[in-house]
Amino acid sequence: MKNQPTAVPWFASVKQLVYPETAAGAARVKSPAKTLHPGNPENKPARLLSIDALRGFDMLLIAGGGTFLVLMKNLTGLAWVDWIADQLTHPAWHGFTFYDFIFPLFLFLAGVSLPFSLNRGLEMGLSKSDLYRKAFWRMVILIALGMLDKNAPFPIFEPSQIRLGSVLGRIGLAGFVTTLLYLNFSGRKRLSLVGIILVLYYAALFLFPVPGYGAGNLTMEGNLVGWIDRTFLPGRLLQKTYDELGLLTQFPAICLTILGAMAGDILRSSWSEKRKLRNLFLAGAAAISLGLLWDLHFPINKHLWSSSFICLTAGMALIFLAGFYFVIDVLQFRKWAFFFMVIGMNSITVYLAYRFIDFSHTSQLLFGGLYAPAPEPWQEVFQAFGAMLLVWFFLYFLYRQKIFLKV
Repeated sequence: MKNQPTAVPWFASVKQLVYPETAAGAARVKSPAKTLHPGNPENKPARLLSIDALRGFDMLLIAGGGTFLVLMKNLTGLAWVDWIADQLTHPAWHGFTFYDFIFPLFLFLAGVSLPFSLNRGLEMGLSKSDLYRKAFWRMVILIALGMLDKNAPFPIFEPSQIRLGSVLGRIGLAGFVTTLLYLNFSGRKRLSLVGIILVLYYAALFLFPVPGYGAGNLTMEGNLVGWIDRTFLPGRLLQKTYDELGLLTQFPAICLTILGAMAGDILRSSWSEKRKLRNLFLAGAAAISLGLLWDLHFPINKHLWSSSFICLTAGMALIFLAGFYFVIDVLQFRKWAFFFMVIGMNSITVYLAYRFIDFSHTSQLLFGGLYAPAPEPWQEVFQAFGAMLLVWFFLYFLYRQKIFLKV
């Protein structure tokens, strides 16, 4: 008599996030080197357009979309427009807005892509050493690009003014560490490591006494993160008393990429679409709930990358990933997502281009005559909107020419 499939209770979703099973529900996903066979076409998953689209949605808020919406505050008289504008600015310290979610989502998505690229490399016959080397040099290049981004033109005669922390550097480091963990440890061990890091980070900030402030001080001046940056991180600190991309916050930030890789494993698994979606949604809801509960004692804080902040943003990222995956890859509603995919497939390009190309000034030169009759506040809105369109058409040109900056 054939075995009949049994329903999986909701509380098993966290366990399933740790190690997705096969469609039959019997085999645990092992390390990629043991589960993939070079040259077997059945092991080559189709590209998930939802990942590129979600990454593009994320980057759009950096590439002019956020500025455009913020400038519309108090201009339309619509409460919901003003609320969206408020969500696209960072809180001064404790608290959370949607703008705080942009970088954590990018870190998470960097992890989601890793299982696809690492397993593809193994299928092509690359060894683990090859993948380690590739990840290492990717990290080095991203750190270098990050320093260029944060410091150009370099103050070579004032080393104290060079900022070492960067967005790209953090992505590179997180990707390298996650690659090492993914190729050598099971999902259960990686999830356990995330828990250990977040708990130890929480304990350190509450138990380690900061000179002059004592233990458990979470103010902007007296927290452990800032003291470590001031004491051990050379160069310029962005926020003067600390740097949100400094030393200690590297540890919780890496957790987002580790969790992203686990979500990527779910998408690569042979589960049914329904099961993948259910587990992504439930895991996301669980992480958000944990973050909100933890917030009662360890405030959600982007500057500190608090453990509650990591849980909240990881949960949100899981929900967003599930939503985009459902609409784009399951329901096959893709036309609307093309706008975002063009951005997401060249995310590093748009990040650096927005730093070194003055799209706003170009927008004024090209379109200024069109919106000159408008009231001055609206001129700024139209200028920002024009800059956003210029960014997109620049990326669309690269897309048509099949030019993609891959690191």
